[in-house]
Amino acid sequence: MFSLICKTLIEKPGSIDLKINYARNLKTIIPSVNSISKPSDERSPTVSFLTHSCGLSLEKAISVSKLVKIQDTEKPNSSIQLLTSRGFTKPQIATLISKYPRILLHDPEKVLKPKIEYLESLGISGPDLAKILCPYPELLSRSLENHIIPTFDFLKGVFQANGNLVYALKQSIRVVNSDIQKRVVPNMNTLRAHGVPEPHIARLIMLQPPSIILRAELFKNVVDVIKEMGFEPSSKSFILAVRSMAMSSKATWQSKKEILISFGWSEDEFRMTFKRQPMLMMASAKKIRKLMDFFVNKIGLEPSDIARYPNLLIGSLEKKVLPRWSVLQVLMSKNLLKKDVNVSLALFVTKEVFERRFVTSYMHEPEVMTAYQGAMGVQAVGGGVGPELSQT
Repeated sequence: MFSLICKTLIEKPGSIDLKINYARNLKTIIPSVNSISKPSDERSPTVSFLTHSCGLSLEKAISVSKLVKIQDTEKPNSSIQLLTSRGFTKPQIATLISKYPRILLHDPEKVLKPKIEYLESLGISGPDLAKILCPYPELLSRSLENHIIPTFDFLKGVFQANGNLVYALKQSIRVVNSDIQKRVVPNMNTLRAHGVPEPHIARLIMLQPPSIILRAELFKNVVDVIKEMGFEPSSKSFILAVRSMAMSSKATWQSKKEILISFGWSEDEFRMTFKRQPMLMMASAKKIRKLMDFFVNKIGLEPSDIARYPNLLIGSLEKKVLPRWSVLQVLMSKNLLKKDVNVSLALFVTKEVFERRFVTSYMHEPEVMTAYQGAMGVQAVGGGVGPELSQT
């Protein structure tokens, strides 16, 4: 079509002016190659700074540039230098900026540095500082005097030791971002009302901080259900059960429970097993199904065997179960194990006990070591101390 128009323009007399006008119009319609290949977003100073100085990908930089506009790079550069001096790596800085872009607009000396120095005074520095701030960098937007210091003072009173505080914050800093008086205190009071000891309450906050910041009514319902299941509030297992249920939605909890029952557990077996090991419901539905399928359908264990040793549903199939099963298969194929060997217990015991009982005792059988190392990756296998594995 284009060649036909040009041919017509050339063939007709007096068409030179029309040809020139057509060319001019064509130029305005068809953008230049450069403008097509490089959108304006990519050429902005903000995107350039985010990619070259902050380490963001182009796609992420374009997204972040819609939230912040950098006209002067003095403050952003100073903020990056401050973070670098505190041990943040470039990828960590990129993560922090991606999650909280406004950090680049803060005054590093007046806003950021005092908060970082306060955290360092608590023993949170170096890698710990980055590990705590990167998931929730919004903490740096909170008031030091009105929120951060009062919140940390409260938590220090709960934990009694800065080491426990740092450990809790490594698990999740969401508790620091929450409203302590509206979220944490009411839930702590609920636990106290049921007779849960103070050290156990502190342990719950330390191990799973998000579990204590549920809405007060929802948290109370969780505690009531756990108590109705027969858990004693003064026991450590009570807190573990609260932790497990508090971290699952009702739908997710029911889904996991239905998976276990679909493999042959009764309602009573589920309750009994959960009481034995509350942490089993912290595993994902996908992991529970995968492990139950392997134990019941692949190697022929009875559902009751797994209920007896619920820790089987906590360990890794690839890193723990398969290497052990590979060894047991080799030993059974060579008739080196008794026919009534307790497979469930063999898969359950500690690494040290398993290696002493089933690996180092058969070092003269090269297939055993090959099976064990091949399934788990080549690792040093050594003896250990612990109770011998019973053949019952």
